[in-house]
Formats: sequence, C-alpha cells, structure tokens
Amino acid sequence: MADRRLQVFSAVAKYGSFTRAAEHLFMTQPAVTFQIKQLEEHFNTRLLERGHGKVSLTQAGEVVMAYAERILDLSDELESRVSELTDELGGSLNIGTSTTIAAYWLPQLLEGFKRKYPRVIPRVVVGNSQLTEDRVASRELDLALIEIASEQPAVERLAATRDELLVICRPGDPLAKYDKLTAADLRDHPFITRDPGNGIRILAEEFFAAAGIGVDQLTVSAELGSLATVKHLAAEGIGYAIASRAAIQRDIREGRLVAIPLEPRIYTPLEVIVPRDKFRSRLITTFAEYAVAELQHMAAAGETA
Repeated sequence: MADRRLQVFSAVAKYGSFTRAAEHLFMTQPAVTFQIKQLEEHFNTRLLERGHGKVSLTQAGEVVMAYAERILDLSDELESRVSELTDELGGSLNIGTSTTIAAYWLPQLLEGFKRKYPRVIPRVVVGNSQLTEDRVASRELDLALIEIASEQPAVERLAATRDELLVICRPGDPLAKYDKLTAADLRDHPFITRDPGNGIRILAEEFFAAAGIGVDQLTVSAELGSLATVKHLAAEGIGYAIASRAAIQRDIREGRLVAIPLEPRIYTPLEVIVPRDKFRSRLITTFAEYAVAELQHMAAAGETA
C-alpha cells in the first residue's frame, strides 16, 4: 500500500547501490532509476549522490529516508492489522537461518508450519549466524534462527534449545579411536573450520582458547561456509571438523563419519531472534513461538532416538 517510490528509494539508500536494490526488489535497474527520478522530480531536489560506484544520501535525501522508514513501517503494520481480522494467517514471512539450522532443523519446522498455515509464504535466506543477525538488526528480515546471537540491542533473543558439538572424521582417522577428545588431542591434526561469523566456529575457537591454544596454533586444512562440504571433506579424510550432533546423524548411521565427544563437552544454543524495535505482526509472533516449541520438541526427540 505504501508509495512504491518510497520502497525503491529506501532500498537504494539501504544497499548503497541501484543494482543491489534492483536485485532485492526483483526489478530491473532502469525501473529502479525511473522510480528514483520520479521521486526527485516530486520533491524538486536531488536525493541521492552518485559517484565512485557508491550511492549516498544528500541532506534532503536523509530527511526523506527518515520519513520513508516510518511510512513503510506504518504501512506494514496497517496491512498486518487488517489481515489479522481474518482467522487464517497468510502472507510472506522473511526468515533468516544459519547453515546448520537450514540443513537439519528448518525443513521439518517449515513443513509443520505450512501444513498448519498453508497461506503463509516463507522466504528463507541462509547465511552464517553473524550475517543473519545483522540482517535482523537492520530489519531486512522478519526473524531468524541461528546458533548463537550476540548482545546487539536491536535484536531480541528467544532461547529455544541447545545441541551438542562433536568432532567428526572418517572412520579410519587416527582420532576415531578416542572416546573423547581434548583441545590438546586435536591441536596437531588437520582442522576443517567454518567461515568467519559462523556460530560453531566461534564456539570452537572459544573451546581451544580455554585450553590456551590460539587459532594460529591450529593446523587448519580448510575454511568453509557450507556444512555439506565440511562433512564431505571430513568423510574423505581431509581433516576433522566440529559439528552439531543433529546435523550429522544420517552420516553417522550410514557409516560415512564417526563422532567423538569433546572434553569438556560444549553445546551450541539454538535461538530465534526478532528485531526489538519493529512492529511484530501476529504472523511473526506465531512463527517465532512455533519455532521455539518445535526446536525444543525436535531436540528432545533426538536425545531419545
């Protein structure tokens, strides 16, 4: 319902690029340029400075941006309030998730929610925990599911459950004979680590740091953002990795990987995060509550399996 020109202007200002705004809005770049031109003609002033591959706001643009954000938020709230007068939830839901949760927890969670609310359209963006949290804080996402959140004041955290982190390696690896593994046991073996900002990487580095072992003392063989690639390389003997128990159960059952507990044991929290200062529709609240309950249920089922 909000003025399309304001939506386009907000996206260009947020992403600092006509190209990225066009991609985000599923528009062509000429269409984005036309909308900005129309808005500048309406106010009879330049709102954006173009140059050196970067777009920035003029003084007038900063004023328009401040009001555009308020207008767009109110428009979203209006749409949600009216739709909530009906009994059935529907509409788009922008969800962020970390790679581990996307690989194991999310499919079952979304299946159950879609069966309950078929008119809801989930739109999922996968990234590491830090990137996903930043997108929630900037209100690009309605909510997200990640392993570990920081203390950003713009984000509200809803604790769901936790999952144990285990060492994984191929069955014939020298580490496979251990009943448990300390940081000292692992230090000289090739380590497949995760990408910067990944929640499990953060916890793994804290595990080694607690034993007095710095990242520079580890024998890193690969740094990867893809959980599937991490498991593949570990199964092929490229090194060991540290992974969430839930994400490796099938690989363990099929004999591709073995899993060994860490000593001391470490766990990754699973959290649902929402923007703290954004109007929260019934759809967002319902999904957040459902996700917390479902994650707890799945974790309990995994422990008794």
